[in-house]
Amino acid sequence: MKIDKKIIKELSDYLDEFNLTEIEYSENNVKYKVSKSSKGVVREQIVSTNNQSKPSSAASTIASENINKANIVKSPMVGTAYLAPEPGAKPFVTVGANIKKGQTIIIIEAMKTMNHVPSTKDGVVKKILVTDGEAVEFDQDLILVE
Repeated sequence: MKIDKKIIKELSDYLDEFNLTEIEYSENNVKYKVSKSSKGVVREQIVSTNNQSKPSSAASTIASENINKANIVKSPMVGTAYLAPEPGAKPFVTVGANIKKGQTIIIIEAMKTMNHVPSTKDGVVKKILVTDGEAVEFDQDLILVE
């Protein structure tokens, strides 16, 4: 079986262009699956490549600051993050808002299912580290609560 590296490169480019975490393509009984981990390394089932993506500016800010990691609510799954219950609606939380443990702070859509993500502690929202509609990875920082 001959592997078409051009297809792998093109699929990797689509990951970045369309802000995807995974893409599959089949051609002549050959299935290509390319995915990107939270660290930005692109992997392919047949051949590995080392394309690195830039970390988001919010993630870079958190990494450069001295912040207690216990104050960060992390993503429990891979999916698409939504800051409001529907387009145009009031967001679940805003910077400076007081929140209670268990309160929904974000929704992550995974496999056409809307999953409410609760706050893990009481406090004040200091930073929202994702944007509405952004693809998120498992254990990715979502919101800083102090």
